[in-house]
Amino acid sequence: MNKNILQKSFIFTLLLIAFFVVSCNQNDVFFEYKTVWPEGWNKDSALVYTVNITDANAKYNVYINTRNGGEYPHQNLWLFISKWSPDSILTKDTIDFYLADQRGKWLGSGVGQTFEMPVLYLENVSFQQPGNYIFSVKHGMRDSLLVGLNDVGLRVEKKE
Repeated sequence: MNKNILQKSFIFTLLLIAFFVVSCNQNDVFFEYKTVWPEGWNKDSALVYTVNITDANAKYNVYINTRNGGEYPHQNLWLFISKWSPDSILTKDTIDFYLADQRGKWLGSGVGQTFEMPVLYLENVSFQQPGNYIFSVKHGMRDSLLVGLNDVGLRVEKKE
């Protein structure tokens, strides 16, 4: 069989599997990636996500997902997260998590030179009222321009 046909079949199969894996999580209330600028993520630039919460009685888990390339220069990532509630109450948080182990092996899952790392940010939380919650994420690394991150995502899932 032609090598080109095999490669296309392999890629199609991977995309099909990825589609089913993503679509199987019925508990997702919100899941969105924001692409980091190709030249790097400026320390002053925020990635903003608007999450519409309809059930204030439910419990939720909130995840931060990152996709990085092998050229990411650090083992960890500091993030500053701001959250505005529908009634404009602001809460701020700082998180630090590891993208690589002490030997430099990337954590999470990856194909080729792209690695994806989901991190549980908030567990079993409730949102006080229905409406739009705005999350703003900035990096807290010492680099003014952080390179090697491809995407940063926010996922909110309803607990069963």
